[in-house]
Amino acid sequence: MKTLKSLLMGGCAALCLSVAGPAIAADPPSNMKATLIYYDAVSNQTLDPREPQNNSSFAQGPIMAIFDSLVYLDPKGQPSPGLAESWTYNADLTEMTFKLRPNVLFHDGTKFNAAAVIHNFAYITQLGTRAGAASAETMNQIASFEARGDDVVHLKLKQPNGQMPFLLGGQAGMMVSPAALTGDAFGATLKPIGTGPFKVRSFESTVRTVMDRFDGYWGGAAGRPATIEHTFIPDGRARLNALRSGQANLALIDPRQIAEAKGAGFAVQANEKDSTWDIYVNTKRETTGNQKVRQAFMHAIDRAAVSDALGFGVSKPTAQLFSSNSPAYLPELEKRYPFDQAKAKALLKEAGYPNGVDVTWLLLNTTEYKQLGEALQAMLGEVGIRIKFDVVDIAQFVQFRRPPTRGDIMMARWGGRSDPLQSFWEVTGTGGSVAAGGAAVPEIDTLIEKARRMDPADPKRLAVVHDLARLTTEQASHFGIMTRSNVYAYKTGCISGIPPYLPTGNDRINDVRIAANCK
Repeated sequence: MKTLKSLLMGGCAALCLSVAGPAIAADPPSNMKATLIYYDAVSNQTLDPREPQNNSSFAQGPIMAIFDSLVYLDPKGQPSPGLAESWTYNADLTEMTFKLRPNVLFHDGTKFNAAAVIHNFAYITQLGTRAGAASAETMNQIASFEARGDDVVHLKLKQPNGQMPFLLGGQAGMMVSPAALTGDAFGATLKPIGTGPFKVRSFESTVRTVMDRFDGYWGGAAGRPATIEHTFIPDGRARLNALRSGQANLALIDPRQIAEAKGAGFAVQANEKDSTWDIYVNTKRETTGNQKVRQAFMHAIDRAAVSDALGFGVSKPTAQLFSSNSPAYLPELEKRYPFDQAKAKALLKEAGYPNGVDVTWLLLNTTEYKQLGEALQAMLGEVGIRIKFDVVDIAQFVQFRRPPTRGDIMMARWGGRSDPLQSFWEVTGTGGSVAAGGAAVPEIDTLIEKARRMDPADPKRLAVVHDLARLTTEQASHFGIMTRSNVYAYKTGCISGIPPYLPTGNDRINDVRIAANCK
């Protein structure tokens, strides 16, 4: 292991430096005539919040600037008033009533009211499985919906469900102008008209979104830049060069570029996310369906070496799905699987593989994924876990779950969900979006369902979530590697208003401010 660790650390060298969290000035004077030109590593194929590509929490920066949701999820993911001023459940969590915010307009001047909400819900319902999973799964929880006057919406649920405030804080709760929801408008044919602080001026699919400040925004326009240009540039070098040349005034950079950006005089801000590098597991395979094989994986991965070498100072080793800032995080679980090659070999022997085991890894074809995958392949090989890569385009990740399933394991950047329960379900529960084989043991599904039937305000719900964390860790239902952060670079003193936003892989760009002496 010494040789491999030295190799990994050699790739880090001077770049493994400590990066402070966001240091944002308190409400500095803003340049409201300026344009925020943001070079991002993620694009949008369409600006329809219900289109499947926008289900990814890494593609929601422009979406959150254009569309407000019924429920606002605060920076830590807690449900707060949004387009709905308040909501109540009945006693058994089978009905919800929303009181809507008055005097809200869509960008086209259409009034936001109960009829608009019903129109949106009917639209998502008729989309069925064409909609992204976040929207389709939310509507699948609702038996019926009705307007009660101009400012009240009532829902009847199919079963008790305390997750609804979280779910309606995402894509399903994003309100689109009823005037845009006509005919078969969907995806590329939908006009993206919301109630958010920015309205769309122009859109080039997977290239650029230009949004102008909406001065009629119910939440106020003060301090916001005149325009946001969100530009997709997949190459990290090109994004940093754009910042150097003045083409951009904010860029998402690769962690390996931190030292270079700081050396060029830029401020660097690292936002730790509820997002991790994680390996998903098909628990129905003969090999990875064996708990002892899965536990051998966990002991065979030297998370500290990997995060030190490939995290460049902004990642931490972890066995969990959450940031240490999340209420679902349990420090005790980080001690469950120390790096121990002898233990990993013993577990493989107990599992019936004394001579090692062959595992197929569905590897997504990007430089970042391949670099990390190859490092882990060498590391796992030292204990007898022989990895064979099945390399596919990143858009083909769905093959891991959709029948006929492909691969025993798949690594991805888990983007996080607003409700920790949703993360557990999607990664480790039966029917989850990346849980190819379903739950490793029935008790996982039992705990998910128990928490789902509890009000989010009930303190006992978090205790159930913690029980779920302990069980999924004991079962090694997924293989956590390291946390990930969004790393931003900008001219010192010019940008503020990008605090860490835990509900999605993106941070919110709609609250960014440009200092008065900057452009």
